[in-house]
Amino acid sequence: MTELDHRHTIKLALASASVIWYAFLWSLGLLGCIAARKRYRLRPRSPLASAPSSAVPGVSILRPLKGLDTNLYENLESTFVQEYSNYEIFFCVDDEDDQALNVVRDLMSKYPNVNAHIAIRNGATVGVNPKVNNLMTAYNRAAYDILWVLDSNVMVDPGTLARSVDILNPPPTASIPRRRIGVVHHVPYAWVTKHALGSRVEEAFLNTNHAKMYIAINAVAVDSCVVGKSCLYRKSDVERVDGSLRPISNAENGGCQPGERGLAAFGRFLAEDNMIASALWHELGLRHDLSCDVAKNAVGNMTLMDYISRRIRWLRVRKHMVLAATLVEPLTESALAGCFASLGFRYLLRIPPWLFLPVHFLAWLFVDMDVFASLAGHPVPADMRWQFISAWAARELIALPIWFMAIVGSEVEWRGKRYEVLQNGEVRRASEGGGGVTGWFLRWGRKPADHYEPLQTHE
Repeated sequence: MTELDHRHTIKLALASASVIWYAFLWSLGLLGCIAARKRYRLRPRSPLASAPSSAVPGVSILRPLKGLDTNLYENLESTFVQEYSNYEIFFCVDDEDDQALNVVRDLMSKYPNVNAHIAIRNGATVGVNPKVNNLMTAYNRAAYDILWVLDSNVMVDPGTLARSVDILNPPPTASIPRRRIGVVHHVPYAWVTKHALGSRVEEAFLNTNHAKMYIAINAVAVDSCVVGKSCLYRKSDVERVDGSLRPISNAENGGCQPGERGLAAFGRFLAEDNMIASALWHELGLRHDLSCDVAKNAVGNMTLMDYISRRIRWLRVRKHMVLAATLVEPLTESALAGCFASLGFRYLLRIPPWLFLPVHFLAWLFVDMDVFASLAGHPVPADMRWQFISAWAARELIALPIWFMAIVGSEVEWRGKRYEVLQNGEVRRASEGGGGVTGWFLRWGRKPADHYEPLQTHE
């Protein structure tokens, strides 16, 4: 083989690989788009919504709170008005001085017939994750086995709980899956309350590319993929796992991991929601399912640096949990995938990049906006369409620089505290003000704390 033949073979292999990868991405994207259409465009009312309390399993709702999040009143009120007859709510705070308690007490007065409680941490610590520490009091006091943990910046529709319990605890007449459902989760859906650039970019990301891939991966169901904005699972299942992801040999007969188990065992992780879902999948052999509801994530005044910092934080956590998936992530983005595919098509089919790339981006955008319409129940409003498309384009362009910044570090900032991400997603507290040049860059242009703007109650 001559050197010219050798070069031709390499170019042919690379061009073929880029086109095959591109076809795979489109298959996955279309799967996510079609699955979103089937799942979210019709949301039937569950029979449990009108059933008496004696006929439905009890549910303990746990809502961790920290200060005055965007849209807090409406977010919390959405759990008071669930169309379900047998549930209790725990509002979890660090101490009596948390400003969220004023909102909670107003709602408890407004809905006196709802079984609602305030659970105060009072310094109890099981790990470095502040959310897990916050939840422990309510977790220990919960009266029911089914737990619904949802973040304070999430609002849900009134029928969400009933439809989710239908999946987690199917009626005898339903077709039972081969493996029991251990987690029911809800795809995050961002809705903007302040028209800031970072807020718009976050909306464009969560409601298109993120949702599309999230739904597609869960449709394929080859591994756990859960964002814990809103999740239902059984306390009795969590009490058997420890986050090691080692399969329990006698799991079907009630076996459990040795040593520390339950929610407290996940205090060492920053992404405890993802790890709980992964533990139930790998250690107990359970499976997950999405309901036809979304977790409406209220996005307030998020600057562009807030968005970048948030993406870097979770990319760095994912890097230590699923390294291979994190490394190939840039190749799943429209910009890089389109550029490589354009070179492949030019070499194989003589299609010029100037013709291929505009068609590629328009088709990608069309699919993403269809996913948005499925989740929202309506297309992007006409008066906001160009703003949305501009934010979508900005998100696509900055995805690769964000990935590069995330891949070279292991420190993250969350709720004003710095952490170092260790193996398997475990974390430890890092020294304040660290992070080098990248850390300084991420702190520049951001609000003092993520999505928390405290009221000035003292002089």
